[in-house]
Amino acid sequence: MSGGVSDGLERRLRAAGLDPAASGPWETWLRLRDHCGRRATLVDLYELEAASRGIEPEKLPESDRARLKAAARPVAYPHREPVVPGSDRSGDPHQVVEYDPAWPVRFADWRSRLAAAMGATTPRIDHIGSTAVGGLAAKPVVDILVSVPDVRDEAGYLPACISAGLILRVREAGHLLLWPPSAAPRDVHVHVCDASGEWGRRQLLFRDYLRAHPETCAEYSALKRELISRWRNDRKAYTEAKTGFVLDTLDAAEIWARTTGWIGLPAVP
Repeated sequence: MSGGVSDGLERRLRAAGLDPAASGPWETWLRLRDHCGRRATLVDLYELEAASRGIEPEKLPESDRARLKAAARPVAYPHREPVVPGSDRSGDPHQVVEYDPAWPVRFADWRSRLAAAMGATTPRIDHIGSTAVGGLAAKPVVDILVSVPDVRDEAGYLPACISAGLILRVREAGHLLLWPPSAAPRDVHVHVCDASGEWGRRQLLFRDYLRAHPETCAEYSALKRELISRWRNDRKAYTEAKTGFVLDTLDAAEIWARTTGWIGLPAVP
């Protein structure tokens, strides 16, 4: 790709009957989003904007990427509240590294810390994300899923999470994200979700499918290495660029779940 859109985006534009030259990058992206939902990503918007200028998306100035992110955010995440003031972390390393056996140990340490803070009300706590899959290359940040009866009942769990050394970053429907304050290493992300909700179920299904399918795991590792080389200076673009793979894998995982009898997250008593 040089001064144009990628083959994958070109195919989706044709399928949707869209011509960027006729409607411009933003309007084209909105219509593509209407046509294919989450598969129309921020990186697609970058590509459309860059193609209109005859440059590659990685060459878009940082100020333009920030503008596009801000415009796309309410479209892509309509149920997400603005980030919590004071929760920003600037300058954190953005890298993909080989699987580290220390990651499950870090999860166990954080699980113990969270369980001690929550006491008798400790819910189910799971290791999720790429660091939970043996052999999978990943960003060296452990993702933890805390499943509660009702994520809206923040008084029942949020003070305990904060006392364990975390701060609230984002609220959205059925899910909260917490991470360490800027003075501490970014070594963990804690996700609180409804025990009976789809957010947590999808996270566990994706993890378990990768664990059971080493060939898909290897493909995912290769994709991550490719994408980090393109988007090392843009965390959001790196994450968004994985969307097609993640959605395709989840589609396959749903079939696998029905075939094998895989059961997702049980309700918390």
